[in-house]
Amino acid sequence: MKLSDIESEDRKKDQSKELEGDVTRDIIDILEEEGITVQMLVDTALELYVPHPGIETRELAEEKFLYELNIALFDANLCMLVYSGILLEKEGRAGRLPNISKSSYEKDLTFIIADEVLGMSISKYISGDKGMFEFVRFDKQKPGILSKLGPFMDDIIGGLIGGVSASMYTRAMAESALSSGKTKKEEKKDLKNKSDVIAG
Repeated sequence: MKLSDIESEDRKKDQSKELEGDVTRDIIDILEEEGITVQMLVDTALELYVPHPGIETRELAEEKFLYELNIALFDANLCMLVYSGILLEKEGRAGRLPNISKSSYEKDLTFIIADEVLGMSISKYISGDKGMFEFVRFDKQKPGILSKLGPFMDDIIGGLIGGVSASMYTRAMAESALSSGKTKKEEKKDLKNKSDVIAG
């Protein structure tokens, strides 16, 4: 039997497609309670900034990063992923994580990978494989605030910054290409014509 042969019933068909009720807590406020400001996120992201088309200056990069961060944090699912890391960090500090001692949490033992999995999930949720690539870059170098955070938070925030950073580069390069007015076909044709020129 194939999965496609199984008949499914939509048991949630009558549910609302939008969030309901008043939001009482914002993830930015929760991060600030943990001592992490938006400016810290920006500063950390820009420590590994590399100029690209559309973000040729740090000022442009900061503007684009903030734009992408705001888009990402409008997503309730992403906010809950980030929040889960915050809760794990709090429980770790208090020595209340299941099946792991407080000292093991504090040592950030390499066989504990839940923090890495969450960081990768967050970055991939925001911008796919490109986000994961950026997460690895930030996780290895630990710039800015990442070097000061606990075992879970460094990966959670690294995943958030990595995903947003990847979106920033992708969108900036796409917008730059579109504003130049050239299609991919035209760019390939230009490259071919340049390669056909024989120096005299």
